[in-house]
Amino acid sequence: MNNKEHQPSLDQLIDQLVSRPRKGCLFVLSGPSGVGKTSLCHRAVAQLSNLRYSISHTTRPRRPQEVDERDYFFISQDQFRQMKQQGDFLEWAEVHRNFYGTSRKFIEEVTSQGEDVTLAIDVQGAAQIRANTKNSVLVFVLPPSLEQLEQRLLNRASDTPETIRLRLENAYAEVNRYREYDYLLINDNLDQAVADLSSIIRAERCRR
Repeated sequence: MNNKEHQPSLDQLIDQLVSRPRKGCLFVLSGPSGVGKTSLCHRAVAQLSNLRYSISHTTRPRRPQEVDERDYFFISQDQFRQMKQQGDFLEWAEVHRNFYGTSRKFIEEVTSQGEDVTLAIDVQGAAQIRANTKNSVLVFVLPPSLEQLEQRLLNRASDTPETIRLRLENAYAEVNRYREYDYLLINDNLDQAVADLSSIIRAERCRR
């Protein structure tokens, strides 16, 4: 019997490919503190459809301009430890002496519906995402220079001099892990950086 008789027609093949359920992808942005990861995520979400932003849980103090449940879920260390013990975090890390974590429930619900998610997390969390998930794309965001990174932290006017010094000291170790990422993105001009990130997301959506 001719095997071609059991092969789908071209119309059937195209229909199968077009209608095939798609699981959402995690677009993970990492980089030194102050490089603009969160701004890039929010701008991309505003420009692209079927893209959500994952709000992290953190134990760090809330900055004056931040809003609970919009910028972060601000929780106590005891609450964080309880959630961690219950397995509520897809990834978690201690960064600059504070804890951060990504909700496992939120990620699983959104991606199962075929929507993509952006996450602004540190290099430790990104490594956990890469090791534990198959549907992640890692983007490392670089500042144009260390001097500009320091100026951005100073302009933010929300950290003590000691905290800024700690963030700059950690920047070298963070940047040195760029090889673990799929893409490098330089945030020199925010509009251009957003356009570059959007291009990455569009390209990955077309990946076979």
